[in-house]
Amino acid sequence: MNHQLNQNSTSIPTPTVAAAEKLAWHIAHTADHYKAGDIVLLEVVEVSYLADYFVIASGYSRTQVKAISDAIQTAVEKEYNYPPVRIEGEKERNWILLDYGDVIAHILLPEEREYYDIEAFWGHAKRIDFETVQQTSTG
Repeated sequence: MNHQLNQNSTSIPTPTVAAAEKLAWHIAHTADHYKAGDIVLLEVVEVSYLADYFVIASGYSRTQVKAISDAIQTAVEKEYNYPPVRIEGEKERNWILLDYGDVIAHILLPEEREYYDIEAFWGHAKRIDFETVQQTSTG
């Protein structure tokens, strides 16, 4: 899954794991800027063919979930010049999924996050707690 960028491709490039990690952190920082809570990165490269990273964040209202999603899309478009491959849940706004190929962002209402418990389902993946890393690097 982790192929080098195809220079002749007009589709979204498939980044290396390092590039996917950089994109995941960019998404997490954007979500944090829009006051998302409980941000977690899951490194799933060793346990899933779906992606290399999941970024999971909570929004505390349907309006905030949509605002976080919109902000991530704008930030990634500005920094990396590509839109998500797929977007799910924008109409309902209780769980929006942004698929960037090797990075998938999940922005959920707390009750949806608790019910689906993505972190437990992917419990065998490496978990990176965004807030803990932020406190460590700024403290």
